[in-house]
Amino acid sequence: MEKKKRKNGSMILEVAILFLISIVTTGFLTYYTETRLYDESVRKQVESHASETADQVKAAVKELPAHLWLIRYWYANADKLDIEYDVELTENTRTAEKCRVFSERNPDLQLKYISPMQCLWMSEEDQKLYAEIAYSWLITRVNGIKQSCNVDFLFCVISEEPYDRQFFLFSAADPGAVRGTNYEEVYPLGHVVTVSESQTEGMIEATSEFSHLADAGTYVDYYRLMTSIDEEHCVLIGLTYDQSALKEDIRKQTLKGTTLAILNQIVLSLLCLGLMLLFVVYPLTKVQSSIRNYKETKDGITVRANLSKVRSKNEIGRLAEDVSELAGEIDDYVDRIGSITAEKERISTELSLATRIQADMLPNSFPAFPDRSEFDIFASMDPAKEVGGDFYDFFLVDEDHLCLIIADVSGKGVPAALFMMASQIILENNAMMGRSPAEILTRANASICAHNREEMFITVWLGILEISTGKLTAANAGHEYPMLKGPGGTFERYRDKHGLVIGGMEKSVYKEYELMLEPGSKLFVFTDGLSEAMNEEKEQFGVQRILDALNEVPDAAPEEILPHVRTSVDGFVKEAEQFDDLTMLCLEYKGPAVS
Repeated sequence: MEKKKRKNGSMILEVAILFLISIVTTGFLTYYTETRLYDESVRKQVESHASETADQVKAAVKELPAHLWLIRYWYANADKLDIEYDVELTENTRTAEKCRVFSERNPDLQLKYISPMQCLWMSEEDQKLYAEIAYSWLITRVNGIKQSCNVDFLFCVISEEPYDRQFFLFSAADPGAVRGTNYEEVYPLGHVVTVSESQTEGMIEATSEFSHLADAGTYVDYYRLMTSIDEEHCVLIGLTYDQSALKEDIRKQTLKGTTLAILNQIVLSLLCLGLMLLFVVYPLTKVQSSIRNYKETKDGITVRANLSKVRSKNEIGRLAEDVSELAGEIDDYVDRIGSITAEKERISTELSLATRIQADMLPNSFPAFPDRSEFDIFASMDPAKEVGGDFYDFFLVDEDHLCLIIADVSGKGVPAALFMMASQIILENNAMMGRSPAEILTRANASICAHNREEMFITVWLGILEISTGKLTAANAGHEYPMLKGPGGTFERYRDKHGLVIGGMEKSVYKEYELMLEPGSKLFVFTDGLSEAMNEEKEQFGVQRILDALNEVPDAAPEEILPHVRTSVDGFVKEAEQFDDLTMLCLEYKGPAVS
């Protein structure tokens, strides 16, 4: 598969981008935080200043003992009063003339100290005169407070629920101001305005919390509850501060400070990047080029020499040392792998040779006896590894006797294969001497036990068929039961007499039994690798499935029966690994030869 090419990037560029992102983010957060802090600080200062100013206004109003009576009178008669606004109270003013007339009429009263009860005793004309004089005097005091406290707009209003309108009692003015109806001008007594939502909320909060500071864009409105006329009407002192110039100045100063901080960070970052390039990236590049060189040339000596030039006394230096050591270990490992591979190839060659030798030891040419019409035979052996411990054998002892053997050696692999070949030779030699099955097994057991230091054993089923009569004499040394089928019938399990396995006990004696095979009879023998074959759920194939597979094709020839059984096993185990040798042998007896 073709490898994907990795895009080349620069670590120093990536770090520079991270630095830039960090600087921009830090600058933005600094600007935002400083702006908010300044806003909060200014807000607190404005609130403190507004509170002190409102206290002065309230004190100025309360200098008049009859201030509550005056407020009610101004509210009720605003359109009837002749008010002189924003003038110095000298002899040349109308207010000064009013003061003279009032004093002549009421020689016992002092204007600044008239009580509410004395106001009630006055005539209506004197009440009006006193209200006009007091208002002009109060306006002069409030104008002075506004100018000395540097308030953009100072006023006192009467409002009632739902506090969406303001009735102006008085509003302070700078010298030369015009009393009119526009917001930029100064409102006269009795002027009524509809207020904004933020001002309404400010007045509501002030009536419940005594005072409130409300933001209205670049303006700040401060309301202070001064007094209540009755249950429905309250008097509020209001102050407005235009913060547009201040906020703009704060924004410029903060932006300037933030810009300088960002420039300082950029200079510091460039210095850090230069040091990183010199002390980190350059040594890492040496290590990287050495690794690539080793990948291409496999020249460990040159690579280790190049890595020794990395003098860093930190993690990069230790990385260079580790890579150098790794290159040396890889060289050693490659040498060992070469030796192991050569040895493995030698062993594989020898195992392949052993596999061929083992296969050649078993009859593997079919039909096995093409000139004999009395019987038909077929067998197969599939080892779990390169070589196995199972084997089958069949051969003519003489013209009228056919010897059949199937066996299973304990264990697997080469040891089992060696033991298997020795056992096969011993069994065949004893059979060729004309001995009975029981004698063959007994003598083979004695021979194997005499030279069995590894204590291996073998299960064997051995039968000798008298071809002319169909008589089968057999003996079983711990092997699987055979399967028999009569003419026109089905395969059934035949529970024969069992003896101890070959190699288990030196003086074991084996018994034999006889069966009469009629023409058309079949014999099927196998090793436990067939019945114990497992699927992925660890379920065994079992004897019953063997019988089912055999009886699906009971009338087929032996060379067809065995592949069918193997197909059934493969369909059962599916992807599961074969863990034992699988060996089968099938004989069909057709009857004596017709002369």
